[in-house]
Amino acid sequence: MNTILQILNVLFIIIQVVIAAYLLQSSFLLLIFCIKRIFRKSNPVVAGEEDEGSKKHSFAAIITAHKNLTLVPPLVDSLLKQNYEDYVIYIVADACDEQSLEYNDPKVKFLKPVTHLNAKIRSIDYAINHFIAPHDALIIFDTDNLVHPDYMQILNHYFNQGHRAVQTNLQPKNTDTLYARLDTAGNLYNNFSDRLMRKELGLSANIWGLGIAMETSLYKEIIYQHFLGGFDKKIQADIVKRIPLLAYAPEAMVYDEKIDNGDALEKQRTRWINAYFKYFKYGWDVLLTGLKRGSFNLLYFGINLLRPPLFILLGSAFAFAIINLLVSVAWTKFWIGAILAFVVSFFLIVLVMQKDKKIFSALFYLPFFVLRQVKALLKIKAANKSFLQTENNKVLYIEDVLNR
Repeated sequence: MNTILQILNVLFIIIQVVIAAYLLQSSFLLLIFCIKRIFRKSNPVVAGEEDEGSKKHSFAAIITAHKNLTLVPPLVDSLLKQNYEDYVIYIVADACDEQSLEYNDPKVKFLKPVTHLNAKIRSIDYAINHFIAPHDALIIFDTDNLVHPDYMQILNHYFNQGHRAVQTNLQPKNTDTLYARLDTAGNLYNNFSDRLMRKELGLSANIWGLGIAMETSLYKEIIYQHFLGGFDKKIQADIVKRIPLLAYAPEAMVYDEKIDNGDALEKQRTRWINAYFKYFKYGWDVLLTGLKRGSFNLLYFGINLLRPPLFILLGSAFAFAIINLLVSVAWTKFWIGAILAFVVSFFLIVLVMQKDKKIFSALFYLPFFVLRQVKALLKIKAANKSFLQTENNKVLYIEDVLNR
């Protein structure tokens, strides 16, 4: 009996150490960021600094529309205003039965599948199979996105550096509601922890499901088994093992519509949480591959693929703090300190990434945001049965965003 109790005690400590490491990770990264900024200034890529004679890559900008084309024109408009020439825009209008768009510009190809695809992955494959010319790389967009005029010019610079896959910088298209600001705060935190600091440390960055550019040949190597949600989990787990570095381009701005109400947030997070559990095994795969190859890059990437969503980490921390009142008061004090360190780090990271007082003030309403995610967790089975598309409706043009 004593042996069993000892084993359970060891497991209990190990689990606490793992959760604490995840929770305190942002604090350590913030410390590293501050130290590096004291001794070294960042050198951002500036559009137009391309060396003479450098290659002009051909890009395929793929827009995956499902049932609604309302937000496509603003995105196409921003793409047509690129300070770059060699690209084609592919609009895949899946299940948009009564809708159509007409463009006379040779850079725009409108595709309307006869059979409903009902999955972003299938829409991307459909676009690839209808390329009107060979493209060196493809870029994946959602309909609610907008892109900065220098977007492709900066991407071309990264591909000329030898990168085969590049995640671009996701910024908010709208911050007019409390939920939009909280959604933005979450993105800023993730951009810092999973992208900017990975770049600072010379490690591969996590990707979003949009604004990811990669060599067309590299994308074709990925084989899918699941089609409903979380395709970005599959992409990054596969390509990070195939290339030296999954790069991050903070200078290449892509704007994304933020969730503006609680119901939409629940639907989106239900899909995301379901994808985390569905693709959990890929985290172990990357981690084990890193161990076999002796690659710290893959090890770190795999460890963070296994990292639970933040609200689950926080919930676990609070639970351990309470449980340890009966086990170890010292551990309870530790957990209280760890929770406070995380909260302070979260606030500081948001402030570092974007000095917007409205977004910072919205952070005091985070408990409501967390509660919505808990409700989403209770609905994850629904994500296996339907597409759970997030409804977007902010018709904004790139000038509206750049001039605000």
